[in-house]
Amino acid sequence: MTVYDGLQLIAYFAVLLLLVKPLGAFMAQVYQGESTFLSPLLGPLERLVYRLAGVHPEEEMDWKVYAVSVLLFSLTGFIFLYLLLRLQGRLPLNPTGMSGVAPDSALNIAVSFVTNTNWQDYGGETTLSYLTQMLGLTVQNFVSAAAGMAILAAFTRGLVRHNTRGLGYFWVDLTRGTLYILLALSVILALALVSQGVV
Repeated sequence: MTVYDGLQLIAYFAVLLLLVKPLGAFMAQVYQGESTFLSPLLGPLERLVYRLAGVHPEEEMDWKVYAVSVLLFSLTGFIFLYLLLRLQGRLPLNPTGMSGVAPDSALNIAVSFVTNTNWQDYGGETTLSYLTQMLGLTVQNFVSAAAGMAILAAFTRGLVRHNTRGLGYFWVDLTRGTLYILLALSVILALALVSQGVV
């Protein structure tokens, strides 16, 4: 390891430690359903998502219902992504005419993106169409991370709440994590990158 590598590692951990308190406090507010500085902007969108999905944010799930919700959500995402990969040759937004991904590779990609491990054994632009990258991989990059964060929020509630069976509502945690945390961080980081001249 060079001196530059060591300094880069130290800088990374310094930034990480500086962000723990403000980001952690913000995430706690989001998962507790408290109002944040993003609520006036994202609150109407959040309520629209709940209305369209038939979700009542004040309800809570016990651990079994929460776990089944996570598993069903992940299974649905897996099936959708697998079919998207296999059928991409027949779908739009495929200007180079790429054929469907082979079954074993499609299985590998779908499992890895749904489990948020993102292990890749393919060349993105030489294997996947625009539609598959946008609707499949990008969506899974967000919702698989949001599902993992929702599980952590439920686990934390289980540790803190000693006399309750409720762990929150998976669909509410998933929606809040996606809107208030992941999309917000994406916009902030995209603006930072653009300000530095990244295309």
